[in-house]
Order: sequence, then C-alpha cells, then structure tokens
Amino acid sequence: MERLEVDGEGATALVIIRWTTRWAGGKLWRMRIFRLLSILAVLLVTTRAGAQSSAPLRLGVVGLTHSHVHGLLGRKGPADIVIVGIAEKNKDLARRYTKRYGLSMDLVYDSVDEMLEKTKPTAIAAFGSTYEHLAAVQAAAPRGVHVMVEKPLAVSLDHARRMEALAERHHIVLMVNYETTWYPTLYRAFETVKADSIGPLRKVVVRDGHRGPKKINGVDPEFMDWLGDPVRNGAGALMDFGCYGANLMTYLTQGTRPTSVTAVTQQLQPADYPNVDDEATIVVTYPDAQAIIQASWNWPIGRKDMEVYGTRGYVMTDNRSVMRTRVSEEAKESTVSLPELDSPRNDPFSYLKALIEHRLQPAKYDPSSLENNMLVMEILDAAKRSAQQGRTIRF
Repeated sequence: MERLEVDGEGATALVIIRWTTRWAGGKLWRMRIFRLLSILAVLLVTTRAGAQSSAPLRLGVVGLTHSHVHGLLGRKGPADIVIVGIAEKNKDLARRYTKRYGLSMDLVYDSVDEMLEKTKPTAIAAFGSTYEHLAAVQAAAPRGVHVMVEKPLAVSLDHARRMEALAERHHIVLMVNYETTWYPTLYRAFETVKADSIGPLRKVVVRDGHRGPKKINGVDPEFMDWLGDPVRNGAGALMDFGCYGANLMTYLTQGTRPTSVTAVTQQLQPADYPNVDDEATIVVTYPDAQAIIQASWNWPIGRKDMEVYGTRGYVMTDNRSVMRTRVSEEAKESTVSLPELDSPRNDPFSYLKALIEHRLQPAKYDPSSLENNMLVMEILDAAKRSAQQGRTIRF
C-alpha cells in the first residue's frame, strides 16, 4: 500500500492506492499507469475545488431603493463578488446609480424573473422595501438561488414564515444583514458572557437609531418613500431599529424564547412621519433576564450600543470596536479597542459566499441566520400588537 498526498489550489488530497504483491509481466506496467491516472484525477478534482472557491460569486441585485445598496455598488473590498444583473423598474434611479458607480445599464432588467433567467446568478441581494423581501425569495428559491436581505427579515411574521418554508423546501441560504453583525465588540461581549466572567445574564439594554431618516445624510428619496409606509416597512422606528435589539438578544441568549413582550410607541415628529411611529421602547422578558430595546428616530446623535449586565459585572459595547468591562463591584472598569474581524466574518458578501460554498459553518443562532431571525420576527410581531392594543403579549 502506498500513501500519496497531492496539493492543489489550497486543498490537500489524500490518495491511497492498494498494491498487489504480484508484479509479473505486464501487470507492473498496468499498475504504474493506474497510479499515474490516480494522481492526475486527484489533481483535477482539487484544482476544480480551488477554482470554485476562488471564483467570484455571481450576484444579482433585486431593487435599488434601499440606500444600503451603496455599500455593495461602491464596495472596495476583495474582488470576490461580481454583479451580473440588477432588477429595478425605476429606470431613472437605475441610471443615476449605474452612472455613479461606473456600471452599464445593460445589467438592468425590468423584473426579478427576467434578471434571474437572463443572468443566472448564484445568489441575490435584496435592496428593495422590506415588503418586497417575500417576492424576492419566491422568485429565487425555486431556482435554487440563495438570498440575502437587509434587516429585518420580513415585513410581518406571516411573510417570514412563508420565506422560511421556501428556503427550507429549496435548500437555499437565506441570510439577513445587520450592521452590528460585523462588530467585533458583539462577539467579544458574547464570549465574556459565555465564559461566565460577569455572572449569569440578567439585563440587556440595546439602543439603536439616529435623528430620523429625514434628518440624516445618505437616505435617498426612494428609500424615504417607503420607510414611512406602514405596509412596505411594517412600522417605523420599531421595525427599522427594534429588530437590532431582538437580534442581539436572541444571539446572546442562544435562542431562548421570551415569556412576554411589552411595547410603547410614539410619534414625536408627526409632521415628518405621519403614518408610522418614530419612537419605540420594547421590553422583552425571559425566565431569568430582561431586554430593554430602545429604537428611535429621535436620538440627537446616531448610536448602536449595548449594555450587558450579569449578576456580578457588566459589558458595554460603545460602538463596533470599543468595549468596556467591569467584572465585579471591587474591580475597576477596563476598556479595550478591538481590531476588525477576520475575513469572511467582516463583510456580508464575503460571508454569504463562504456560506454558499460550505467553507463556513455559522455559529448557533448566528445574528444573520434564519433561526435567529424567525424569533426576531416573533418578537417584533408581538411588539407591534402590544403597542396597538396597549397590553403585554404573552408568549
């Protein structure tokens, strides 16, 4: 028996050839030919595997009305993504964006179905209204095309369940993109809780938002058009920023189901947002802990921060890189500044590619995972009903 290790494009293949003890006449020659063919076959397989992982992901874009699309169109990261098509019926918007980013209008199609049929992407990224997420999955999933949507997963729990069923039936990746998923402080905070450095989890306070979409830079008019629509956005600040807290708490508690949800919403800027809330506070209770989610379009300064309290100490994530920890009453507070996460965990598109190619196994209740975001949608659905009915919703 001979053992051969053949290296090809980052993958190591192992070949074991069982040799016979009879080497008479032409049999030795035939075995040598067999050995050579085995080596060539292994090299071919490993080279193809390496080529597949290094080839850019063929990505289709569904909609351009979500301003987060600029992060993709202007992406200056690794050349691991290629945009093969864009589905956008608003041609003025499409021309504006393609000109800005040096893209061809030949990439733009009137419908999702036409774009999928003509360009054959491996995955799509949905950058339309939250209401349109379901239609994107309905078009992509039966074709075996993977999907990434911007947070939250869906406009309603009903839409989310239909999306989940399609993803499971057609065995596709359905990923949800949150800005905080790529924060190093999130994972260090999780590790601190998991290591029991601050004691069992008791209270989490999550604050997300800004001055409101009409008062900040970077919100295009097409985005603003549906952000204030209770049908296309599902709500106002409650959906736009409440989803962050539900997502983070679901990750920190590893999918623990709440016992109740109580929400209060207000319109502090009714002239700007006449049809949706701009202020939301959601209290989510668990058997042994509580989360307070403060989602607002009224913060004087934009924020995405979190306070995590255990029985002995706390962790505070001030932003994506700065974290403060105090492990006991007697200990002093320590502050760390963390480096960015390693690729592909530092970028949604690289991460999506790694998931599709099975080069990455997501952690349990990963913030971008479907299992996490189905519970997020249950929390948001309960929060909307609580605010509307003026009562606590029991799980």
